[in-house]
Amino acid sequence: MSEDRFPYEGPAELLPLITRALEGVVDPEVALNIVDVGLVYGVRVAGDRVDVNMTMTSAACPVTDVIVDDVEQALDRALPPQVKIHVELVWEPPWTPQRLSPRARAFMGW
Repeated sequence: MSEDRFPYEGPAELLPLITRALEGVVDPEVALNIVDVGLVYGVRVAGDRVDVNMTMTSAACPVTDVIVDDVEQALDRALPPQVKIHVELVWEPPWTPQRLSPRARAFMGW
């Protein structure tokens, strides 16, 4: 588990908890976790707030709400109860298959 999975700003001790939580969220359309798919653009922890910037593989993704809800719930379970979680969908830069991790590429046969 390393910081290069996605940009991270915040206390080092929270990075493993956040990474594990996000790796537990699966994009149901591709059956891979959102970190390996490259949907997480960055996480910032400041005080009692966690901001997650993420995208979808397409603006027309039919499971966007499911994934965002899953991210919020996974982080809520992993972090102390006073932490507020904010997930923001961003579309720039657009997602491309180059964001897939080596593991995801192997899984998809690329």
